[in-house]
Amino acid sequence: MRKRLIIVAGPTAVGKTAYAVRLAQELGTEIISCDSRQFYSEMSIGVARPSPDELAAAKHHFIACRSVTNPYNIFDYEQDAMRVTARLFEEHDTVVAVGGSGLYIDALLATPARLPNPSAELRRQLQEMPIEEKRSQLRLLDPDYYARVDLRNPVRLQRALEVCLTAGRPYSAILAEQEIVQRPFDTEVRVLAMSSEELRSRIDQRVDLMMHSGLFEEVLSLLPYRQLSTLNTVGYRELFAVADGSDTLVHAVEQIKLNTWHYARKQMTWMRKYKD
Repeated sequence: MRKRLIIVAGPTAVGKTAYAVRLAQELGTEIISCDSRQFYSEMSIGVARPSPDELAAAKHHFIACRSVTNPYNIFDYEQDAMRVTARLFEEHDTVVAVGGSGLYIDALLATPARLPNPSAELRRQLQEMPIEEKRSQLRLLDPDYYARVDLRNPVRLQRALEVCLTAGRPYSAILAEQEIVQRPFDTEVRVLAMSSEELRSRIDQRVDLMMHSGLFEEVLSLLPYRQLSTLNTVGYRELFAVADGSDTLVHAVEQIKLNTWHYARKQMTWMRKYKD
């Protein structure tokens, strides 16, 4: 009998964690996280880390396993995830993976494409480029990735431009060339979905709950690390602006809700490719 990896995917706030925990309990198995924001031990409330009850209900791997000062790259993650998966399959016929990070989901399905490294001069030029210009350049060089990427994330915009300009090809085309390896197990992707109206309402409610649970205090504790790429993410960058006095708390909360909704739409666009 072939072993099976079930990957639970979907946009933020759709209910992936609860579904994955129920599924793991039904199957008597464990969970591998492929959520790039939940790897870091210092980030909890703002990344909707599974609750203590959920972590107790089913054993999780790759949750709070690194510091924000030690970013996880996709190549190391793929190798580590395959080692953990192989070990779990010694005891279980099925393993559950869950997350909303498209590149990390893809890494479970295929070996990540190796990306060219830019020159130091190109990287410096792009770092100095205003984010509006980065968006315009990416729209011209790679309209497919432009339609999927979080346009408020300058780190991802820069990486895509670095690859486009260094390789002379679209970043999305190189990503599409990931080596489709024959994994020693079957894979099944389950994408959770709901109406846009319901999802947006759930996002707004979750942001309110995060604020009530202490998100602003969590962000303040991370101020010494605010320049790290791992913290350049929705829910943190908006509140850093409050901490330095360039925005109000009320406006920042509304921006978190809006930016989370934009991010969810990008996730839904990415996951349409899992047609099977």
